[in-house]
Amino acid sequence: MPAERAAGSPKVESVADALAQLGRPPGSPPSRPVLHGAAGTLVTVGILSGRRAVTYSGAFVSDGVVRLVGPAPPPSGLAETLAAPTDSTRAIVDLLVEATRLYLERVEEVDLKLAATEEHGRSVPLHEVWSLHRDSAGVDAQVGRALVASAELSGPLARSFPGIEKVLPSIVAELERTSALCAQTRQALSDLILLRNAEESNRIATAANELSRTSNRIAALANISNIRMLGLTYVALLLGLVSAVVLIPNTAATILGMPSAGWVPGVWVDAILIVLAVVPVVLVFSRRWVLGMLRGFSSYERRAREGLSDLPELSPDAAADPSDASALAAATPRGPPTAPKP
Repeated sequence: MPAERAAGSPKVESVADALAQLGRPPGSPPSRPVLHGAAGTLVTVGILSGRRAVTYSGAFVSDGVVRLVGPAPPPSGLAETLAAPTDSTRAIVDLLVEATRLYLERVEEVDLKLAATEEHGRSVPLHEVWSLHRDSAGVDAQVGRALVASAELSGPLARSFPGIEKVLPSIVAELERTSALCAQTRQALSDLILLRNAEESNRIATAANELSRTSNRIAALANISNIRMLGLTYVALLLGLVSAVVLIPNTAATILGMPSAGWVPGVWVDAILIVLAVVPVVLVFSRRWVLGMLRGFSSYERRAREGLSDLPELSPDAAADPSDASALAAATPRGPPTAPKP
């Protein structure tokens, strides 16, 4: 890019050189579009050179001398409408026109990809939509920097670029139009991201509801099985009571039948056995809870049969692997569970 230099002035041909003159790190891009310092003022505009690559060019103004830094833009012809434009004015106008053209092209490219994404629907991965959103945000940031640089060029630095105030309004209007289009594209991308997130949330909610229904059915089957297994418990308890009642006279008969007990008269043996047979029966089967259990024995027996029918028959291999639920599902009744009668 051509430059205007004063004799004996420091050599400034790149953005890094200008940053070094301002005491800024020369290896990093300019943090702001307009940087002021004791050595001068640096105005930069970002040129999009790749999907997200940006090359900065601009002008370094020091003591009224303009030094153009960065790659030279192609001529736009807009500066030729001015009367006798200087090299610095022509170069900065060409730079702004080229940057605006690249911004608009990039926004239109993102908008076309957005349309293709909406056409393909859910087949497009969500990370690609986020990538388009980041591209649009990057372009919008560069448009904002260009607007700030244009405001600086039309204000404090207007004397260093004679005639630029006549062409800046059209450039600013194009930048503002590009910024509005970029904002619309970003809003459309944000809406698409929210829609996709809502779809994923609905899918997760549907899966959670299905899981809840399955859990509720398992809990219902478990409760019914517990109630039915309670019948088995009562039956076992009844058998235990009968065994206890029978065990006492049986043990006495065994003892009195031994040869060593032959001295006991037969009448006493009969009396003892009758007492030992009757007393346990009276003591045990006169209890209220035992009588209540006997009255409900028919229902307990029915629950026991239902409980035994609910137990799935699994092979040893299936029982050893709890993750294999197919055998358990195949052995579980498919019909809706029926509440047991009290």
